[in-house]
Amino acid sequence: MTTIQIDTPDGPIDALLSTPSGQGPWPGVVVIHDAFGYGRDKQSANDRIARAGYLALTPNMYARGGRIRCISRVMKELQTQRGRALTDILAARDHLKAMPECSGQVGIAGFCMGGQFALVMSPKGFGAAAPFYSTPLPRNLDKTLDGACPIVASLGGRDPLGRGAPEKLRKTIADKNITADVKVYPGAGHSFANELPAQGLLRITGFGYNEDATEDAWRRVFAFFGEHLAAGATA
Repeated sequence: MTTIQIDTPDGPIDALLSTPSGQGPWPGVVVIHDAFGYGRDKQSANDRIARAGYLALTPNMYARGGRIRCISRVMKELQTQRGRALTDILAARDHLKAMPECSGQVGIAGFCMGGQFALVMSPKGFGAAAPFYSTPLPRNLDKTLDGACPIVASLGGRDPLGRGAPEKLRKTIADKNITADVKVYPGAGHSFANELPAQGLLRITGFGYNEDATEDAWRRVFAFFGEHLAAGATA
């Protein structure tokens, strides 16, 4: 994994790039980190995606200004669904597509805040979207998912931020005839694929890492990506 710079309409930002071993070209995946930024567990996710045969690029959503100010701005832009955060994600997509190692097919995956962005960006030129615990769901979900790409969503049944979310997401997807795989993990909470510190406390509050849910979710994601980001798939 390397740290690179990508060009965006608002200037360059840093991003983490993981590349598969062997010969390309490969499909790409834009990976959107959670509210904590891109720490060790996000680096691990990037590398996991690369080992599965995808270029993985995680843009630093907090690249401009102080961390607290960036978090506030990015969250506001997530709610309004416009602003630098969205153009940064599109710039990451375009960077992957322009790489000679990329097949031209690009998906998006995200965790927590990043999962919400994965849903918001699903109609914007991606081949598939993989939101992990994208709760609370984006506002105006019915409008947000107009023209969405195929979605493979993974939710925690014990997620305190996700009450009613699986049913709402499934209904919206069904109403719009979006190709999808939505699965709820009953024993998992929010952030179940994030290996964050203080796991004991997190589990008490309905958060925390769950290995079984994580491994099954990634298995589903890669099977789904294999179908929708393969050579010849419609972008």
